Amino acid sequence: MINLEQLGVHLPQGYLFENVGLQINKGDKIGLVGKNGAGKSTLMRLIAGWDTPTDGKVHKPKDCTIGFLTQDIKFDTTQSVFEYLDTSNVVLTNIRKDIEHVNEELVKRVDYESGDYLKLLDQLSDLNHNFNLHEGFLWEEKIVSTLKGLGFQDDEIHRSLMTFSGGWKMRAELAKILVNQPDIILLDEPTNHLDIISIGWLEQYLQKFEGAVIVISHDRLFLDNVTKRTLEISLGKVLDFPYAYSKYKLAREEDLERLEGAKKQQDKDIKHTEELINKFRAKKNKAAFAQSLIKKLDKTERIEVDNDQVAKMKIAFPLSVQPGKWVLEMHDMGKSFGDKVLFKDINITVGRGEKIALLGPNGVGKSTLLKRMMNELDGDGIVNLGHNAQITYFAQDQAESLDVNKTIYQTVDDIAEGTIRKDLRSVLGAFLFTGEDVDKKVGVLSGGERTRLALCQLLLSPSNVLILDEPTNHLDIQSKEVLKEALKNYEGTFIVVSHDREFLDGLTNRIWDIENKTLKIHHFGVKEFLKRKMEPELASNESSKKEVDTTEVAQVKTSEKLSFEETKELKRRKNQLNNQVNKLEELISKLESKIKDMDLVIAELDYSNEEESTRILLEYQLAKEELDTAMMNWEKATEELMELD
Repeated sequence: MINLEQLGVHLPQGYLFENVGLQINKGDKIGLVGKNGAGKSTLMRLIAGWDTPTDGKVHKPKDCTIGFLTQDIKFDTTQSVFEYLDTSNVVLTNIRKDIEHVNEELVKRVDYESGDYLKLLDQLSDLNHNFNLHEGFLWEEKIVSTLKGLGFQDDEIHRSLMTFSGGWKMRAELAKILVNQPDIILLDEPTNHLDIISIGWLEQYLQKFEGAVIVISHDRLFLDNVTKRTLEISLGKVLDFPYAYSKYKLAREEDLERLEGAKKQQDKDIKHTEELINKFRAKKNKAAFAQSLIKKLDKTERIEVDNDQVAKMKIAFPLSVQPGKWVLEMHDMGKSFGDKVLFKDINITVGRGEKIALLGPNGVGKSTLLKRMMNELDGDGIVNLGHNAQITYFAQDQAESLDVNKTIYQTVDDIAEGTIRKDLRSVLGAFLFTGEDVDKKVGVLSGGERTRLALCQLLLSPSNVLILDEPTNHLDIQSKEVLKEALKNYEGTFIVVSHDREFLDGLTNRIWDIENKTLKIHHFGVKEFLKRKMEPELASNESSKKEVDTTEVAQVKTSEKLSFEETKELKRRKNQLNNQVNKLEELISKLESKIKDMDLVIAELDYSNEEESTRILLEYQLAKEELDTAMMNWEKATEELMELD
């Protein structure tokens, strides 16, 4: 489908990557991975045709369609969410306009017997047929189904797109891409703005999608469930692995171990060669030998190892003091914004050592509940803290409270206590701050970098209760593993909001679910929770699909009835179909006879005459394909004729 030929991108500091040769085929599900700054998004932009490579070419078919979800989408529209998607399919929009135009002409005309009037009816018939071929009668249902799958409620679908936050606008853009079913879908961090239920829905959609998918994601489980091939950009090269992420990771680690062994041996050989050169260079009778060694050394291709493994670190959240048997109580907790009630009458006690995941779709009030627990928002009810309870709270906007004038190192050094102080650089390294980066001022960091630094700071703050709102945002897979391990070993209590299922799996022993404006407690894991949540939706989708299957024909009939009200037009169409069926039956009879004769020829075929045998076999194959097509067209015409009768 798409071929990358010797692709390269050169920046002032050198090549981002070069000599990239890849084939992307229909149905490929690819995960694109690599360190920050390796060029993942750049490669996607080249495939999408948004940027031009320094070297090489991207070859793709002329009719190839690409849907590209980026992280920096800008919207300039006053349309509602539904209208934004409804007008996104140019082909259907144009057909609808043509149908409206023809219908307007038919209303004006009174010359029902004229040739021009019959031509308009023929034109309308062709347009309706074309509209049906492009699934136009199901278009609105597909839009609504996709929007609901991505978390939009009924009352939100017809709201202006500009009234939504950036994350919801991103969902609308994703929905637009999905409903149009391009040949290739490119997704740059698609799960960043999705809740845990919507992520599951998107996975199922992409698993069934027949085109190619390339996705950049820090969600390990999403990559494992969606992709079957992994591309890694490393040291200016693109490495291709025929596995999903977890299996690729194991294979990559084995490759790195072999490379490290080969590099050690090469370094040893180079050092020995350099010693010989230095030894013999000054001797006249050995100068030629020394020169040959120098040439050999210059031609040696140095082995490079891109070890991206975060050092295995035993980082732990420090426990301040041991609290009492319970750490937090909520009495009649509630919160409303005007007439909109998020939750009410929540009464719950959090015991010492509980590990709680607070889950639910976006907009149900998860972050609001955490803020009520911290008394950062007014509302109904009260919160009581238990004996010796000391809470550390990580908000989604935690990064905004950092001192912009301090360096990265100073930010963590100011709060670190105990033996962890001697490992501060290792701790920072786990959150992708290495080398001279630690001397950067907080003020020059990006939003994602500040969030990572705030989380690193949290790791060093002594407490016995942690309240964490989306702590894994902006973290790569390895940093999330470090954080998860620290939480698993934490002796205190924590409540965490996260949409990362891999991160939550095996981490918590309670699930709080905000549903129907109250809090439900579940004592099973996140996998079981998602299974139970998704079952009603899957059943609803199956029911909806059956309903669509049974009503599609009825919709077409209704459309035709409205289009062919005149009896003569109905007769004309039946005559047309009868002629078509008769001609197809004649063609089928001829093709069956031809194939029968060719069966005898092939039985005696001399395969030593390669040119003649190839010609006959090709002719035989084409005849069978033509017969299959004729049979399919005959069935369609016959079914339509029966429906008209």
